Formats: sequence, structure tokens, C-alpha cells
Amino acid sequence: MVSGSVQQSPFMSDFLQKCGGYVVVDGGFATELERHGADLNDPLWSAKCLVTSPHLVRKVHLDYIDAGANIILTAATIQGFEAKGYSTEEAEGLLRRSVEIACEARDIYYDRCTKDSCDFIDNGSASRRPVLVAASVGSYGAYLADGSEYSGNYGDAVSLKTLKDFHRRRVQILANSGADLIAFETIPNKLEAKAYAELLEEEGINIPAWFSFNSKDGINVVSGDSVLECASIADSGKQVVAVGINCTAPRFIHGLILSVRKVTNKPVIIYPNSGETYDANRKEWVVSSNLNLFPSNRYIQFVAVS
Repeated sequence: MVSGSVQQSPFMSDFLQKCGGYVVVDGGFATELERHGADLNDPLWSAKCLVTSPHLVRKVHLDYIDAGANIILTAATIQGFEAKGYSTEEAEGLLRRSVEIACEARDIYYDRCTKDSCDFIDNGSASRRPVLVAASVGSYGAYLADGSEYSGNYGDAVSLKTLKDFHRRRVQILANSGADLIAFETIPNKLEAKAYAELLEEEGINIPAWFSFNSKDGINVVSGDSVLECASIADSGKQVVAVGINCTAPRFIHGLILSVRKVTNKPVIIYPNSGETYDANRKEWVVSSNLNLFPSNRYIQFVAVS
């Protein structure tokens, strides 16, 4: 038994059982949009396409489902839209729309299963493959668009209250958007993990969530905070059904799984990057001087919960 672990929700364990013991989550969203011709040179990044090319957003979701994904993630941020001049009402509507488009893609897949053959076997009989829609919540640093989600350095002026106030409305909307769960992704420091955990409790959020951290050394999250301490915060949340690592070089993943396992027996979710390093000044990924095990992984990213 893991010390301090709270009683687990059956949500993820039941889903894992339906999927055969592990699930595959979709991969890099922006790279796929760019492959289809989208220009993402914009602070909104992939969320820009919710306005300019919603059909491409739906297509990428559906492509990942067709490729075998069990979980598809949305991409949008209220604050990003507001910074671009959209009203609060417009920004909140686009946030909800991001979930709706993902659900539409899933419905298209389910409709195909009804009309055509299915690709999933359950208890010896053909069935449609289970698919969840996860509403993505990026870090405060992602909104700043200065690369600080890869450093976790928000400065002394950013407090726990600052982060809770920043994320509160988005979490409220996504909890009632029709998504199956909320994915708190690329968490760069302990303070933001604590903010998320307290928000889930304060707002009485009743849908499941996962916490996923990023690391650049295989021991700590990118801010230098201990992975063990961060994972312990995630483990303490009653609504948190999985804990894991994303946007991290593949060579660190095995050790990080072992570290997370020391403080939680909740399912572990892993979705690494290509092993490259993000250059905040150039706003692009550059080849790392260290060993890169999967040089094209960002384009064919597989994510498994186990």
C-alpha cells in the first residue's frame, strides 16, 4: 500500500479494464494540424484553429481515434482568446466548442461502428472501442507564451491565489462542458499542482481529472521541485484518477514512472516528447545534445495509462 494514498475512484480502473489493461491517448495535436496546412504562428497555437479551421480540429481528433486512441484531448484557453481581443463570452463559448468538436469526432467514430465493422473485441465479441474526451488545461506558463511552462519559473509575484484565480473559470466551464475528465497537463511546479488540487476541492468538481508533470532531469519537475512531492499532491486529490508525466524526453520516462509509483498506486499516464529541448527565444524545438531515443516521437506520440 502506498503511504498517504486516498481511496481510488473506480473510473479509470474500470476504463482500463474495458480497454484490456492499458489505454492509448492521442499524440501531438499542433504537428498534425500543421501537416494539414494550418499556420499556427500565433499565441493561441493549435486553439487558433477552433476559430479558423474547426473542421481540421475535428479531422485530427478523428484521425487519432481511427489510429487507435482511447482518449482524445482538447486544446483551448479562455485567457488566450481574451488576450487576442475576444470577449469573455466569446472565449468561454470557444472553450466549450473545443469539447463539442472532440465529442463530435467520437460520435462520428461510434456512428461508423454502428454502420460498419468494429475494431474492438470485448469478451470475444465485436464492439466499438471505448473513447474518452479529456478537456485539456495547460499551465499558467503556456498562457504567458514565454516558454515558462518549460522552466516553471513564474516569479515571486505569482502566488497560489494568483494561479487559482487564473484557472478557476476555465475549470468551472470544462467541468460542465460534456468532457469525460479534465487533463491538467505539463504542470511545471509544485505551486501550480497545489492550485489545481485546491480548485478541484473548492469548486466541488465532480468529474475525474489527471495531473501530468514535465521534467528535464528525470528527478524533478522543470522548476526543480521534487517529482515525488508533486506526485504526492496529485495523489491526495479525490478526483484525481491518474498521475503522470508528459512533454519529457523519453530517456527519463522509466525512472519517472518508478518515482511516481513510490507515492501513488493510481494509474500512471505517460506521454513523452521527442527528446528535443524547447528554445523559448526562438519559440521552437531544437535537437538536444543528449541522447535522443525517439527523434520523431513528437509526430507519432503514443500515450499509455497503466
